[in-house]
Amino acid sequence: MTFGEQPAYLRVASDLRQKIVNGSLPPHTRLPSQARIREEYGVSDTVALEARKVLMAEGLVEGRSGSGTYVRERPVPRRIARSGYRPPTGANPFRQEQASEVARGTWESSSQQEPASVAIAGRLGVAPGERVMRTRYVFRDAGEAMMLSTSWEPLVITGRTPVMLPEEGPLGGCGVVERMGAIDVVVDNVVEEVGARPGLAEELLTLGGVPGHVVMVIQRTYYASGRAVETADVVVPADRYRIAYHLPVR
Repeated sequence: MTFGEQPAYLRVASDLRQKIVNGSLPPHTRLPSQARIREEYGVSDTVALEARKVLMAEGLVEGRSGSGTYVRERPVPRRIARSGYRPPTGANPFRQEQASEVARGTWESSSQQEPASVAIAGRLGVAPGERVMRTRYVFRDAGEAMMLSTSWEPLVITGRTPVMLPEEGPLGGCGVVERMGAIDVVVDNVVEEVGARPGLAEELLTLGGVPGHVVMVIQRTYYASGRAVETADVVVPADRYRIAYHLPVR
């Protein structure tokens, strides 16, 4: 095989990737051995090894102890619908976002007070170390973990109110807009920034995946008259889900 300016290991990885995508190497098929790759492509052992590493980092193949490297089953991505921040009264945010799907969602949550880190303080517009309520969620679809979320709310706003704990009290489980409205804080804007990065070890342990798998991260912040009242990081496995936005035209 003649290689151009692109590094040889990327060219080998690209060819093997194409075979996986077009079905020449179907799921659960053993990837050609390092020796076979070396012979077929006329490359060194180092190049063959690096090409395999690329495919593994992309989540296309997986190593099986004592057996070799195999093509992974490629899941059909499912949609996570996000339809804006204005909820129907009493609806849980998770069910709002799945409104266009057949909802089978459940979730677990835990809340605790902590001092705001420098990063979270900056997002909330408070001083570092100021007390916030941190709530962590694991959202599941038919029992499978599909999304993680960590939210922070400044206790200077919600402290000593009926909505201090997002999942408890008379409005437990309701959306941020309704909860804040109950204490006369009118949410009038929300900003979401979507990015991607390799999943952290603890995230992949919960969501399923191997080191190197990419996750989508939605950084969301609710505002009332320009003041941040809640900020959150939502983490979704990129190989299994797509985020679809349904935004009303005004």
